[in-house]
Amino acid sequence: MLGLALSLGALTAANAQSVPAFKAGDRVAFMGNSITDGGHYHSYIWLYYMTHYPNMRLTMFNVGIGGDNVKQMSDRFEYEILTKKPTVMTLTWGMNDSGYFEWFRPDAATNWAVASVDTAEARYAVLDKKLKNHSEFKKIFILGSPYDESTKSNKKNYYPGKRAAFAKLIDFQQATAIKNGWPYVDFNHPMTEINMKWQQKDSLFSLTPHDRIHPDYEGHMVMAYLFLKTQGLANKPVADFSVNAKSKAVSKAVNCSITNVTGTDDNISFNYLANSLPYPMDTVSVGGDWGAHNKQIGGTKYVPFTQEFNREILAVKGLKDGNYKLIMDGQEIGQWSAKDISEGINLAEQTYTPEYQQALAIMHMNEERWDIERRSRNYAYVEFDLLKQKGLLYADNKAAMDSVTHEARKNPFINGNRDNYIKAQYKAVRDAWQKEQDALVDEIYATNKPKTHKVTLQLIK
Repeated sequence: MLGLALSLGALTAANAQSVPAFKAGDRVAFMGNSITDGGHYHSYIWLYYMTHYPNMRLTMFNVGIGGDNVKQMSDRFEYEILTKKPTVMTLTWGMNDSGYFEWFRPDAATNWAVASVDTAEARYAVLDKKLKNHSEFKKIFILGSPYDESTKSNKKNYYPGKRAAFAKLIDFQQATAIKNGWPYVDFNHPMTEINMKWQQKDSLFSLTPHDRIHPDYEGHMVMAYLFLKTQGLANKPVADFSVNAKSKAVSKAVNCSITNVTGTDDNISFNYLANSLPYPMDTVSVGGDWGAHNKQIGGTKYVPFTQEFNREILAVKGLKDGNYKLIMDGQEIGQWSAKDISEGINLAEQTYTPEYQQALAIMHMNEERWDIERRSRNYAYVEFDLLKQKGLLYADNKAAMDSVTHEARKNPFINGNRDNYIKAQYKAVRDAWQKEQDALVDEIYATNKPKTHKVTLQLIK
């Protein structure tokens, strides 16, 4: 595992440009396809900022639509990006541009293999001009998560030639970002390396186990890790402190303060205030789309997220030999030996500390916000994938409803979104959804402020 983590770290550094960390007030729009639309990586990224930088408020937008190629993203750029007045825009594309059933055509290995790439690059050129005309916001390219051709986890969605075509589009995006002087984050190469390494041990392994295309929760956690690492945010502890039980001295207090140290070498107490909260991980599968089922925390098996982003280290030296109860705000958290406590305990791995429970409340509110935002994305799918072509974009009238009803009879994707459209066609409903999201974000930034906790280490006799 350590070897994989070190290898992945080197690969990440080699294949990604430095991306500036977000700053207070940033409005970040994540443009993409279904992997953005129904996925969680952007929500996981925001959750990190919500917990690690509780006084730095940000706004993030999901601007993905399932099935979109780069032309469709370009077509909705003015409607979906500019109206949000972003300070930062991320862009990921190529999965849908590299084709699916076209790879079964007789000429796929020759004509389609070339045409799919050439067509996608030409379509991107239109969007490239638009991006260059808007210097008011920063651009970040995301080299998208990979199409997993090699997994044996299922027999579905095997399209010979797709991975090679997608790889060419990834290379094109990387070259374009460098040429334009725009930073980029590489999901593709590190995630491919993880797939290949773990498939040597288990041929059924994949970060996209459902259909080769859509990452599971653990895949989205890997993506969030790669993004945050490229922003230079690794190795910034939640807190890291050391207290001497004999002298009552505080020898280290990184990103926290330790006060009022009292007691003896077998029963010591102090007040602890961290400047950040631990990053909470779901313990059950929540939210999601595209058949996702693996837990978010599973991603930490493949990348060193805990070691680099979620360290809340408590160390107390000079304790009398024996085993100790750790008590926080009157509640026992766990038991450790004096030796283990001297070396340091990662409180971020203890889910019943008061600060972890506080962070879990934030996580659940963020998931609720994500779920409401998804209703708006389902509405956008109907608007741009159906109604725009019929000259009824945002018409939200009888003609639009009739078109949705008619198309739903033959199109399972429109049919699946019909009930949502029935509600979302009314501006008052959409406005209410936005107010719900705004209220949740307000509550998140009211709840995420760290609190002082009473910590006691008590010898078990």
